Amino acid sequence: MSITASLGALLSPKRVLTRPLDLAAYASDASFYTLTPVAVVRPTDTAEIKALCAWSRRESVPLTFRAAGTSLSGQAITNGVLVDLSRHWRTLEILNGGARVRVGPGVVGGIVNAHLARYGAKLGPDPASIGACMIGGIVANNSSGMCCGIEHNAYRTLESLRFVLPSGTEIDTAAADAEESFAAKEPAIARGLMELRSRIQGGPRLVERIRAKYRMKNTMGYALNAFLDFDTPLSILWHLLVGSEGTLGFIAEAVFRTIPDLPLKSTGLLLFPSVPAACEAIEPLRASGAKALELMDRASLRSVEGHPGIPGFVNDLPSQAAAILAEYQAATDAELADSESAFRNAAPRLPMTMAPEFTRDAMLQGQLWSARKGLTATIGAMRPLGTSLIFEDVAFPLLHLAAGVTDLQALLVTHGYPDGIVFGHAKDGNIHFIINQSFNEPTSITQYERFTDDLVAMVVDRYDGALKAEHGTGRNMAPFVLREWGAEAYAIMREVKRLVDPDAILNPGVLLNDDPRVHLANLKSLPRVEDEVDRCIECGFCESKCPSRDLTLTPRQRIVIRREQARRIAAGDTAGLKALSDGLDYAMLHTCATDGMCATACPVGIDTGALVKRLRAEGHGGVARAAAAASAAAFSGVEAFARAALMLPSPFRDLPGPACALPDTGPREGAAAVYFPSCVTRVLGASRDGGEPTPLARTIVEVAARAGMRLFIPRDVAGTCCGMPFSSKGFEEAHAIAANRAIERTWRWSDAGRLPVVVDTSPCAFSLATCRDVLTETNRERFDTLRIQDAVLWAHDTLLPLLPIRRLVPRVALHPACSVVKLGLVTKLAATLRACAGEVVAPIESGCCGFAGDRGFTHPELTEAATRAEALELTVGMPCDLHVSSSRTCEIGMTRATGRTYVSFWDVLDAASR
Repeated sequence: MSITASLGALLSPKRVLTRPLDLAAYASDASFYTLTPVAVVRPTDTAEIKALCAWSRRESVPLTFRAAGTSLSGQAITNGVLVDLSRHWRTLEILNGGARVRVGPGVVGGIVNAHLARYGAKLGPDPASIGACMIGGIVANNSSGMCCGIEHNAYRTLESLRFVLPSGTEIDTAAADAEESFAAKEPAIARGLMELRSRIQGGPRLVERIRAKYRMKNTMGYALNAFLDFDTPLSILWHLLVGSEGTLGFIAEAVFRTIPDLPLKSTGLLLFPSVPAACEAIEPLRASGAKALELMDRASLRSVEGHPGIPGFVNDLPSQAAAILAEYQAATDAELADSESAFRNAAPRLPMTMAPEFTRDAMLQGQLWSARKGLTATIGAMRPLGTSLIFEDVAFPLLHLAAGVTDLQALLVTHGYPDGIVFGHAKDGNIHFIINQSFNEPTSITQYERFTDDLVAMVVDRYDGALKAEHGTGRNMAPFVLREWGAEAYAIMREVKRLVDPDAILNPGVLLNDDPRVHLANLKSLPRVEDEVDRCIECGFCESKCPSRDLTLTPRQRIVIRREQARRIAAGDTAGLKALSDGLDYAMLHTCATDGMCATACPVGIDTGALVKRLRAEGHGGVARAAAAASAAAFSGVEAFARAALMLPSPFRDLPGPACALPDTGPREGAAAVYFPSCVTRVLGASRDGGEPTPLARTIVEVAARAGMRLFIPRDVAGTCCGMPFSSKGFEEAHAIAANRAIERTWRWSDAGRLPVVVDTSPCAFSLATCRDVLTETNRERFDTLRIQDAVLWAHDTLLPLLPIRRLVPRVALHPACSVVKLGLVTKLAATLRACAGEVVAPIESGCCGFAGDRGFTHPELTEAATRAEALELTVGMPCDLHVSSSRTCEIGMTRATGRTYVSFWDVLDAASR
């Protein structure tokens, strides 16, 4: 029986993927390794996990568990069966008023923190990838981060686990009889663990070795401190699972003890003449109570020059300069003032090159941290084409931090990495470094091998540090666990693996590996493709924002596929390229919403949607392009045809009827603004079920009049389109025709820019705001003068202060359209609603609805997948009086998803001002 058939007998065949396209999409994680699985499976419960383990033992095909795939050392790839946890396993339950939280391995860490924020709490681990990584990886790699040190890492903040062993035994450590149940079901493991504990306890030198290794950050090998910290077989085992990288068992659920999310923060960028000088300042800054001390060398700072929040003087720093991003946190103003006072007392002893400026402004703090958290991808985007980004982390005892970092920098230069970058969590002696490495020729691989050998000698032999502080051991450091720990400790780790996974079915060779060159195998090549592809380091930060992530591909996977196509073309593999095309158009092109939300999470702003638009354009023939251009040129006819079509019976129950005629607003003279009703407003009218009682254009005009402001709707607005319908489909010429006409007309309507132009649909406003590149030279000059505003902005800044609010709508649910997010208007939209409502509900899981213009009609499965989490959050315990957005198509999509009628935010303004 084939693998597909045998796995399909265990799971639904729809959740067993073996097409070349699917296997290639999962062949990469965020590391510089690549392995193609023989199958990708998506189990939904522990019964299926147990069945997979039994299958794996029987077939001798290993399993590798993967959550977000943001691991940097190759932990989440395999040439066996990849178990994808990202689409299910999303348990999230707040316990004890936020003191604890129960979560599944498929929940994004940032989502957990967003829910906990309502209780003033957060997870202890705070990796820079918290907005993308998932709980499965946070536990399996014993994540820590920038502020948590070792005190609040995953190991120390976990309260219980529910897990499945390779044998199929399932244990919930929170159960009252968990210890007895484990001992009865797995007597050999229980007995073996206690024997290992006695063996360790009987060797004082080994005990001290283990204690010393865990006084600093250390994720090399298994967590041997579990044998010293706990005294029962089960408690030892489940703490060994933490940081085990999926090699000992499957973590089905975790309960974390949370920590306070201190509301007050003071953040500053401290400048020093050199990295050693900055390192020498760490101890006094720690003593002053700093919660975060992030070291950045000059090369790091250079990569974020011009980034919002980074002071301009950073551009002029000398080549040896360094900085520390310092932050103090407190629960009260008095406590924060004390922290700032402690810093001022320590400051005279610090060799800073200029007086620092601390800020309590949340926006500026966010910008500083955004620059720091995005360093990896920012640096990766600057790397030479064809090179991989290698991102490693080590730890030095704080006593040797300055010397260790100095030697590390020298080592980078010695081995031909003069552009190597050093930064990291200096408060904990945890230093990251990034190098750009080509793996395209043997000499480059030899270069990397020699560097790694010298790195190991320096960190382990000279400073007795840790080769991995928080990224997990992974393929890159698995050959060196013995070197760092010594034979006695390594033998115990080997025995742990043998006891728990005797058949070696779980992620073999990733954490312990006797092959001294395994870190040089399966290296990822990066052929040159397109700009978006070439800049991407496959970090996965984009994935949580993608509306198609639970349907077909994510932005990262689309880029992975593009690279795989290029590899097969370069190799002349025609058959392989053809095999890869099975399902490619649907997954790559048809189900991408091209909303650009991926760029909002990408530290370097890669918009995979723009790539997809270009690929769509390449697929259009001359006839299709000519037809699109003709449609753009005669758009008034298209508009009339669409309205007429809406009068016919529709297969879509939620398809609106045709729009009513626009209200007559009189002449332009005396008007406060030009009102440009989008083609969506002019075509799509009230819902067929009567869900929209008043046409949008009439509502906007009437609400403005209540504020004493008359709007002017041009009589020749029909046939004017922003061009987005053509742009999203890849019809570039048609987009240019429509956009240029829109600018010409708005220029005339606004009296050469004298009046602002208000656009009532956010995607259309965004499209006009970003169309400059396709305009003629004359229209670019006009564009630069025009004041085209999203109605969200105009309503908040201009209308709201004048509008009489007579009563409040009790409770309003908000779905921010993607364009509102990209325009930075979410805060203003929420503020407008708060002025008119008793409560505004903004779902944590809100994101792109996937309607994407007409995509919700042509591919309704995209909208269903994109809105599932947001709809669930809204429909469970969140009754609201109105549900609103600022895009008619988004309103249709959200109505379809939730069963609640969504209307424009203007309906809230209308109800509150009547």
